[in-house]
Amino acid sequence: MTGAANAKPTVKFPAGAPAKTSSSKVVTEGQGAPVKMGDTVVTNMTLYTWDGKSNAPGGSTYDAGSPELVPLSAQLPKVIQEAFVGSKPGGRFYAIVAPDSYSKKDLDQAKAQGADLSMAQVFVVDVIGTAKSMAAQGAAVKHKLKGVDLENPGGDKAPKLTTKTKEKAPKELVAETVIKGDGPAVKSGETIMVQYTGKIWGSDTEFDSSWTRGKPVFFQIGTGKVIKGWDQALVGVPVGSRVLLSIPPDLGYGKNGQGDKIKGDSTLVFAVDVLGAYNLPA
Repeated sequence: MTGAANAKPTVKFPAGAPAKTSSSKVVTEGQGAPVKMGDTVVTNMTLYTWDGKSNAPGGSTYDAGSPELVPLSAQLPKVIQEAFVGSKPGGRFYAIVAPDSYSKKDLDQAKAQGADLSMAQVFVVDVIGTAKSMAAQGAAVKHKLKGVDLENPGGDKAPKLTTKTKEKAPKELVAETVIKGDGPAVKSGETIMVQYTGKIWGSDTEFDSSWTRGKPVFFQIGTGKVIKGWDQALVGVPVGSRVLLSIPPDLGYGKNGQGDKIKGDSTLVFAVDVLGAYNLPA
């Protein structure tokens, strides 16, 4: 296997038949707090099907351009559970999930659904970190942005953002921290993990929400990969914070708008939870 951690690996398979027995191996030791059962792990992952012929790649988060969250539970094959437990951020391991990882019932069900578990699957996993929570935690302060309402229910529940108002939208960027996290400040160029809801000022129209999709998302911040309002407002925010943003058109989607819901010259309002920040390759 070649390729540094946090870069897509290249795997060379031995000649002959694929493995029939599951196994795992640490390729690179990480540093920091070890992963434990119950954690949600932030990973980059590359998959291969080891058939002894083409050994074809089956997808990679490096190609997708975004890390993946893996809840570490008993639902994962045991060999993957064991490989994750004790791994550390910055580390890399591979796990071979061979047919012995599955019961006959599993194999029969997969076959009925058109999946083939008879070939070994090889997972190369780069451990980036662990997600402490799925929402900003802590006491919320009352925001000052007139015309917008933000309810903060606590725990891992989604905040409720309301933007139906007759108030005039601010002409400048507004960024208010309503829950201040205790993590490090986000740096330009880092990839941040966020939960967010986005609505249109005045209409209460929701045009996007990670909460609705059911999981956090990852964006590189401060480098032009997102709208200017996000780049300007979120660099410097401590990890663990919830931020209320009002973004004028010139820092959003301008005169042209975006898609069916964001019309030209729309002011955008976001509730953004910054849950992690990672130094990853672009």
